[in-house]
Amino acid sequence: MKEIKIGLLGFGTIGAGVVKLLTKNSALLEEKLGARLSLKKIADLDITTDRGVSVEPGVLTTNVDEVLCDPEISIVIELIGGYEPARSFVLKAIANGKHIITANKALLAVHGEEIYAAAAQKEVEILFEAAVGGGIPVLSAIKGNMAGNNFSTVLGILNGTCNYILSKMTQDGVDFAEVLQTAQELGYAEADPTFDVEGIDTAHKLCLLLSLCFGTRVDLKDISTEGISSISAVDINFARDFGYKIKLLAIGKRDGERIEARVHPTMIPVNYPLADVNGVFNAIRLTGDFVGPVMFYGRGAGMEPTASAVIGDVVDIARNMLAGISRRSAPLGYLDDRVKKLTIKPMGEIVSKYYIRFNAVDRPGVLAKISGALGASNISIESMMQTARSASETVPIVIMTHEAREMDVRKALAEIDAFDFIKEKSNLIRIEDNLE
Repeated sequence: MKEIKIGLLGFGTIGAGVVKLLTKNSALLEEKLGARLSLKKIADLDITTDRGVSVEPGVLTTNVDEVLCDPEISIVIELIGGYEPARSFVLKAIANGKHIITANKALLAVHGEEIYAAAAQKEVEILFEAAVGGGIPVLSAIKGNMAGNNFSTVLGILNGTCNYILSKMTQDGVDFAEVLQTAQELGYAEADPTFDVEGIDTAHKLCLLLSLCFGTRVDLKDISTEGISSISAVDINFARDFGYKIKLLAIGKRDGERIEARVHPTMIPVNYPLADVNGVFNAIRLTGDFVGPVMFYGRGAGMEPTASAVIGDVVDIARNMLAGISRRSAPLGYLDDRVKKLTIKPMGEIVSKYYIRFNAVDRPGVLAKISGALGASNISIESMMQTARSASETVPIVIMTHEAREMDVRKALAEIDAFDFIKEKSNLIRIEDNLE
């Protein structure tokens, strides 16, 4: 039986999942391929910690070159994460003619163009299904079954940590800090959760989705990115009163030769499918001109679902190798020379409805001044809610606007926040009623 030898960089949680799947389902994979997938080397700085899976003697090494430079290894799986040394290792593996599989969305979002060009020059494959949505097969669907569609929108709940926190805040009525601590205790959030809760991880994934859906190169810095740390239980409750749930959404929309690219907390109607995506689950919703709206849902992270996606890519490359085919499709689904640079629409030009919460001293004339400032910036109020006076004599005032330009809203809020009766910076959440 033919044998395809694999090298693995990184033996953490996902790496252990890859080993587990290759071991448990080796016979199944042989039946599907007619060849044996053999894990020859695993490189990691720590080869003494028990990962809960066993490997053959001599497989583990701390010398990465035993993977990158071994002529018998055809496929390298990169599961280190981060920018460096992952970038250097991947480029060295490519230079040595090895096919690459990675789950590293940060690496591809920042260094993808360099890596794709290197892979094209050496005529090797680079696949990254696990980089977006864990076990959800959305990238292969965009490149494959839905390749005949022009996409108009891509929307996603792409970070399980944020979705867990917002789901628990909605369910239990507690504040962000308390739920974050629980998420860290359960292992859903890192000790330093910045990449997750500030939306950076989601923006990395949106970069890849935009590239595949719209055939464009995207700079991470051009994606307007906001996290969920400013969302309070008060906002969750007001959202419920108005018939909405708050989710951290990645939003990409085609607007002629420009695209919207943004990540931020968003109020969506409670009857909208994405509103029912709770806990650590992820979902991606695409709209194509022929297929219409399609939603993918599943476990967006974790050992087993991510390992499933990684091995799916291994099988794809192995089939090509066995058929004597290389680079059957380009990494982004578009021919390399047809990937263009669409302009990102400035955030100030985005048109949306808005939820705005002010914390103000309860005295005559406050509402008139707030509404006057909004009106002077061409912002029309759809509805307003004010709670009863509290012991501190400051009250939350919530305003829902009709559609307005972001730059106009920001201008009005800067003026209102300077009023002496406003006791803390206003909180703004965008509303998406029409997500087609």
